[in-house]
Amino acid sequence: MDSRHKYFGDLYLKRHCMGSRATRLAKPAIAKMTAEGECAKHAKIQRVDSFLERLHEKARCEIYPRTQMKRFKVEDKYVKWNVEYPDYTPVVYTSEGVLKGPVWADPDLLTTKADIKWNAVQNNVSRVSHMGPYRIEDNLPRNPIGRTGVKGRGCLGRWGPNHAADPIVTRWRRSDNNVIEKGEDSKNILQFVAVQRRDNHQWAIPGGMVDPGEVITATLKREFGEEAMNTLEMSEEKKDELDLAVNDLFLHGEEVYRGYVDDPRNTDNSWMETVALNFHDESGTGVSKIELNAGDDAVGVKWMDLTSKLKIYASHIDFLQVVAKRHNASW
Repeated sequence: MDSRHKYFGDLYLKRHCMGSRATRLAKPAIAKMTAEGECAKHAKIQRVDSFLERLHEKARCEIYPRTQMKRFKVEDKYVKWNVEYPDYTPVVYTSEGVLKGPVWADPDLLTTKADIKWNAVQNNVSRVSHMGPYRIEDNLPRNPIGRTGVKGRGCLGRWGPNHAADPIVTRWRRSDNNVIEKGEDSKNILQFVAVQRRDNHQWAIPGGMVDPGEVITATLKREFGEEAMNTLEMSEEKKDELDLAVNDLFLHGEEVYRGYVDDPRNTDNSWMETVALNFHDESGTGVSKIELNAGDDAVGVKWMDLTSKLKIYASHIDFLQVVAKRHNASW
């Protein structure tokens, strides 16, 4: 089993299995594999492959974001790199903004040579994937999930993984009498801070790119402040007041996800990865009381109910489902 299957196999088991069955499937082989063990292994891989395919749908959207360009169509059966596809001719695309060479972008390896150390940290830029080591083909990193129909970087700055962080800030929905409200399934209703993206007007979890050398927790707090509270336009005095209100909350985050993101910006050679953490205001007396104000890359912000009916950006619905289950909340 390769590292990709191992990673998502463990993730799948943690989320979808329980009891002795999960223990049996997750246990490493320490003796000669029996026929029953071999069947369990193949069953696990089949489930993981299904999970991976679902994780690679938006990355094959017909029109690449912020353009009129159509991707080369990749059917489900041709997503995996180990499936031969001699007719595969992906569209070559890197945006003009990226090709201009801003500080957050790599050199264009399709036209120039550069000393980039793959699967490593170089000059504080992490090219290490949460998915494990990725392959290099024709001097370019290869998307660990599969084909996307686009070669190049699209509108992403880095070749290989582009690291982001997503803070999922939650609270219980309460009535005017401060009573926690319940959903149709009689479970408590959980809410999260959602922002409306400026580029496509979709609702999403606030978040952004990890700066070179930046600690993940610092990224989470910074992005939440910039997008959900508009700290970029706050006075220093107001920022100090905000810090007092949110510092305690951001000291107690619980990791929800770490890995590949099914993002429409992904290409065969550049892709989004994230670390998502949940910060929960159990009493509703902390960040819940702070006025939300959209800023930076967001044009809207609000507390939104967690529900399976949400239509939001990228893989964010999967992260929210995990959060709802952990809090035993309505979904």
